[in-house]
Order: sequence, then C-alpha cells, then structure tokens
Amino acid sequence: MEEVRLFGMEAERGRWLLVLAGMLINLCLGSIYSWSVFVAPLTAYFTGTLGRTVTAGEVLMPFSVFLACFAVTMPLAGRLIEGWGPRNAAIAGGVLTGLGWLLASTAASVEMLYVLYGVVGGVGVGIAYGVPVAVSTRWFPDRRGIAVGLTVLGFGFSAFVTANLAGMLIAALGVMATFRLFGVAFILLVTLFALPLSFPPDGWRPAGMAAGGGAAGPACECNRSAMVRTPTFYGLWVCYFVGCLAGLMAISIAQPVGTEAAGISPAVATALVGFFAVFNGGGRPLFGALTDRLDPGRTAMISFALIGAASLLMWQAPSTLTYIAAFAVLWGCLGGWLAIAPTATARYFGTCDYPRCYGLVFLAYGAGAIAGPQLAGYIRTTTGDYLGVFPWVLGLAAIGFVVAFAMLRAGKSG
Repeated sequence: MEEVRLFGMEAERGRWLLVLAGMLINLCLGSIYSWSVFVAPLTAYFTGTLGRTVTAGEVLMPFSVFLACFAVTMPLAGRLIEGWGPRNAAIAGGVLTGLGWLLASTAASVEMLYVLYGVVGGVGVGIAYGVPVAVSTRWFPDRRGIAVGLTVLGFGFSAFVTANLAGMLIAALGVMATFRLFGVAFILLVTLFALPLSFPPDGWRPAGMAAGGGAAGPACECNRSAMVRTPTFYGLWVCYFVGCLAGLMAISIAQPVGTEAAGISPAVATALVGFFAVFNGGGRPLFGALTDRLDPGRTAMISFALIGAASLLMWQAPSTLTYIAAFAVLWGCLGGWLAIAPTATARYFGTCDYPRCYGLVFLAYGAGAIAGPQLAGYIRTTTGDYLGVFPWVLGLAAIGFVVAFAMLRAGKSG
C-alpha cells in the first residue's frame, strides 16, 4: 500500500495530531459540564429580572435536555459522518452547538432554554462529538483505548476551563452575555479544529500490526443490526447507563451540593468544579489504558466499585473532605465511562459500522443524563437536600458491577 502521510509526516506519528484536534474540539463541546455554575445565576435572573420563581428541577432541565438530545442524535449522526466526511460533520455540529449557546442568551423563560439551548445545542454536540471518536478508533487499531481516552479527555477537562471562565464572565457581564460569548467562540474554534480531520484509507494499519488485528482487534466485526442481537450490547448499555447516571448527577449538582451539604462558599464551590473536571478529563485516558491492558468487563467493575464507595461516603459521612473526595471519584468515573464504552464497542463489535453502533450504545448516556439530574432535583425539592440521591446511586453501582461481571466478557458478543 502507498505510504500514508499526515501533516507532512508518517501516519504513525501524524495521527497523534488528529487526537489533539479531537481533544480541542471536545474541550469546546464539553462546556455543558460547567452547567452547575449557571444554576444560581439563572435562578436569580429568572426570579429577580423576569419575576418568575423556578425550582431546582426546572433549572437543571436544560442540562438534561441538552444531554438527552446529544445522546439521541448520536445514532442518527453516524450516517452523516460517513456521508459528509469527518471534517464537514464536525463543522456542522460545531456551528449548531455555538448557536445553541448564542440563542440561549435570548431566552425569556426556562422553557425557551429547553429548546434554544437544550435542543439546538444538544443536537450540535450529538453530531460533532462522534466525529473525533470515530477518527481515533480508525487511526489507532493498535492503541484504541488510550487514543479514544485522550480524544475525549477534552470533553471532561472542559469544565476546568469553562467553569472558571464562566464564573468570571457571569460576575463581570451577566449570565446572558456569557451565553453569547461562549456561542461565538465555539463556532469559530470547532470549525478551525475540524479542518484536519479525516479517516485513514481502507485497509490502512500502523507499521508492525498484523492484518488480523492482534490483541486489540474486535471480538467480531458486525453492523448495528447484528450488534443489537447480542447479550453483550445490552450488558454494555446497562453498565454505561449506571456509570453516566452517577457521573452526570454529580456534575449537575456539584456546585450547590458544595454550598449546601459541605458548607463551603459559592466561590470555592465554583473553583472545585474546575478541580473535579481534572479528574473527569484524567479518568478518560486512565480508564482507556486500563481497558487496553485488562478488558472492558474488569475495567467496568473497577469503576462501579469506586462509584459505590464514593456514594457510600457521601451518604454516611458528608463533610467538606468527603465531598471533595467523593465528587472527584464520581467525575473521574464518568470520564472513565466515556473511554470504556467507545473502546468496548470497537472491541466487541469492530469498526465497520462504528459510528452507528456506538451511537446506539451512547443512548445510555442520554438516559443517564435525564435520570441523574432529575433524580437529584426531585430529591432536593421533596426532602430539602441532595444527600438522599447517594443510596440510590450505591444500589445502582452494585447492579452495574454484577452486570459487568456476567455480561461484559470476551466471546459473549458473538
């Protein structure tokens, strides 16, 4: 086969710059994870400026709608990625994402935010997010877990940048002006970083990797219709749902739990959102590397053991120290699942129909996005605090551990 070059260098080296481009795209797309910083300012804006009282659940709902639309769009976007190519699909998704933030600045009610921010922005991320993941899985058949983990690191690490930036901008300019600035920036940046994205030529493999795929090769190579007839798909979906429910719940309420349950100041709680984002970002390459070294099932069980321990800690011994430790673990494990699930999809089902296969698996993320924050909002509204969420998460983590042990094993997908 003719030598393949990227950025003027051998493909084995140049492909890492594609990972970097994907990481930077995800840094923009992952700004949704800074939503907890917007909760109090939005509540004050709708109550004080517009004269409308809103509940915790209502202010968390745009976050849930955004993530649900993100997840529902992923399976539909697979065909677009293949048809339009990765560059055009990423640009289209980036423009819609930015428009979601930009249009949110015009919202006169939380219901308008559901549509302008949640639907428009969520659909945009749903189109763009799968592109760099698909690019990495195809360029890295030999090191898929670490490549995907680094690619999606930007999504998890985003809140470290955007939460603190949003806090400063909201204090200086107001919450709606911050939405506008974020929107314009995301349109420009995602378009720029999408320009080099491409798939490798058919049949390309890195030097020294046998055509059979080696240890990192898939257990089978099948399309989406074949995937849904396997028990492994359902086991992976359930595990992904539990991991995302716990993590997205923690992300949506990180700032208010810090002030209410841990007794820290709003400024410190906002800063800690950025601190937790480091764990969310770092969990992706860490769990991706573990998935390469171990296997998806064992890595999933490690994740659920950590989620269960963190939930037990917050339930039984809430304090500033346990809050920081538990939420760092929960954010980190969510990041881990954003590496475990895409790597497991390629490992069990191959890459011939990967965007559509992983898009369907990713619906678990959307289900977790709805269930986690809304469960937290419901418990906060009915009981007066968020601590009642954690025994539920503990129980779900135990279920996830059992499902991972029983169903996420090599050979179960065929």
